[in-house]
Amino acid sequence: MSAKIHDPVDHAGAAAKFITDEAHLTFHDTRLWEMRQKRDGQMHGVPEWQELRDLASAIKEHTLSRLPEYLEQFEAQAIAHGVQVHWARDAAEHNAIVLRLLRENNAKTLVKSKSMLTEECEMAPFLERHGITLTETDLGERIQQLDNESPSHIVVPSVHKLRADVARVFAKTIGGDPNNTDATYLAEHCRVTTRPLMLDADAGMTGANFLVAETGAVVVCTNEGNADLSANLPKLHIVSAGIEKLIPRQADLGVFVRILSRSALGSPITQYTSHFRGPRDGAQMHIILVDNGRSKRLGQAEFWTSLKCIRCGACMNTCPVYRRSGGLSYGAVYSGPIGAIINPAYDPARYAALPFASTLNGSCTAVCPVKINIHEQLYAWRRIIAEGGLLPAQKALAMRVAGAVLASPTLYRLATAAARMAVRRLPRALLYNRLNGWGRDRELPTPPKESFAAWHARRKKAG
Repeated sequence: MSAKIHDPVDHAGAAAKFITDEAHLTFHDTRLWEMRQKRDGQMHGVPEWQELRDLASAIKEHTLSRLPEYLEQFEAQAIAHGVQVHWARDAAEHNAIVLRLLRENNAKTLVKSKSMLTEECEMAPFLERHGITLTETDLGERIQQLDNESPSHIVVPSVHKLRADVARVFAKTIGGDPNNTDATYLAEHCRVTTRPLMLDADAGMTGANFLVAETGAVVVCTNEGNADLSANLPKLHIVSAGIEKLIPRQADLGVFVRILSRSALGSPITQYTSHFRGPRDGAQMHIILVDNGRSKRLGQAEFWTSLKCIRCGACMNTCPVYRRSGGLSYGAVYSGPIGAIINPAYDPARYAALPFASTLNGSCTAVCPVKINIHEQLYAWRRIIAEGGLLPAQKALAMRVAGAVLASPTLYRLATAAARMAVRRLPRALLYNRLNGWGRDRELPTPPKESFAAWHARRKKAG
């Protein structure tokens, strides 16, 4: 993460803009809910699904509790197979290592498969400033790169775009028919314009879905085969991986392969599950193990289990706030519920709004394949942000008033009686003013004639 000071993310403001575009909003909401439903279908087809979740969670917690020894085991196995292993404490060190490796090999062009970690390290703009041309090879990431936007979803980076948007981006940047929105045409056009760049690249980079300590293997799961091409076409292969990606044994991998794609896309398995254990003859393979705040989070009692995340995006697909606000509204590399608990760990002031972008309905926790208590961590971050004085002044005042009212039965009864009367009698122009955040996009509920307390007292008196 950069040490630069950024303005606080205005999630509500960005979401309000997204909501005004009905076509994009409807598509985004519908597409992600379809993925959630497909996930449910796959889940019901695996009778031992909950046991798999329990096992995956236990494996991750076991690994994180012994992370130093498994990291050393992984490093030893990787070195034994001819891989050069590097350690990066933060994003700056990671980017410096990548640049050094490229310069040592006179590499000017780099092709890369999907890696959220490199987004987290802001690697692409760093390399660009140092004269390296980077090409994304995942279709969704390529679309986002050409449109100069960040990924809006961990698994489907351009899911907020319609096919017409993609056609327009391609026509503007790599040519093509701006009016042809056929999916096959668009995918083929991207392929034929990107493949020559992959064939001529000086270096290739992949991320890692899993690092197997027992074997020193890097496991990458994709649906396009672009990771295999990025790793195997150039003579220099760089792997960028967070230290939390470790699992102890090859046998453990089967658990995660069974739940990853089912949770992410509702498909039984990814098209490619690639294992990289060493360099090809005459080639180099480097692995950069990156901390960048993970050790600090591992020491946080309320938030360390967020490191179990396998980046499936299931919590995003099920979240009603994410589906109706779009990933870019989070203003961060990681969006949705998982982003709302990861990003504040890096910069609580900048991302203070994100833990409040949730209804706390718990659906994110219910679908998480490694059983991260996401909604409880969202609530914990709200408490920390409020205690740290990081709430906007208007919300902080509202919370103080609400606290006083809710702590006093007398004040509560007076306030609710006043609210019922106001909603029934005040003119609409007064009710739907700029201070009424609820009424900005919704109708106020019709108030009951009497409160529950009054109804209960009346019933009790009548016997």
